[in-house]
Amino acid sequence: MAGFSVNSPKARKSDQELVAGVLEDKKQFAAIVQRYEEPLFRYIVRQGARDRELARDILQEVFIKVYLHLNDYDASLPFSSWIYRIAHNETITHFRKEKNRPLVLDKGDDDEFFGKIVDDLELSRADGQYDVSDIQTVLERLEPRYRDILVLKFFEDKSYEEISDILQMPQGTVATLINRAKKKVKASLEKN
Repeated sequence: MAGFSVNSPKARKSDQELVAGVLEDKKQFAAIVQRYEEPLFRYIVRQGARDRELARDILQEVFIKVYLHLNDYDASLPFSSWIYRIAHNETITHFRKEKNRPLVLDKGDDDEFFGKIVDDLELSRADGQYDVSDIQTVLERLEPRYRDILVLKFFEDKSYEEISDILQMPQGTVATLINRAKKKVKASLEKN
């Protein structure tokens, strides 16, 4: 993945400043790619694109759409939500075309994610904490809409407002889905 120095002028610019710069000079689009390439790649993988080449292909489509539709971006809204929504939609569109969405949630280096769920649900067993593999198995069995919302909340650390923007649903619905998803996870863990 491409990186850049935190001390570079591009690193200090806000998303809105980067977008304004790209709208003035399309050559500056690389700054947006540098800022979002790694987090969006991880997000696409977390959505179920377990093959890294497939994830890169989807990511490339995301950046093409961002580039083509940057004029449509509403600067009064967070750019990160807008670009994540495009990534979410591209990933889901790909799975629909293939008529296959992998059920496996690749934990990768994200033990912290599973720890956040354990802490949030106040999960514990008589013999100690739940194993990461127990939680991963339960998450793999969740309906995609519940798994998607938990990925955004816990993996991507998005706020309810950002999730609302990304999934284009009211914040109340986001809160309800997160609550239901957490209850389903907790019930499944306690049942097993």
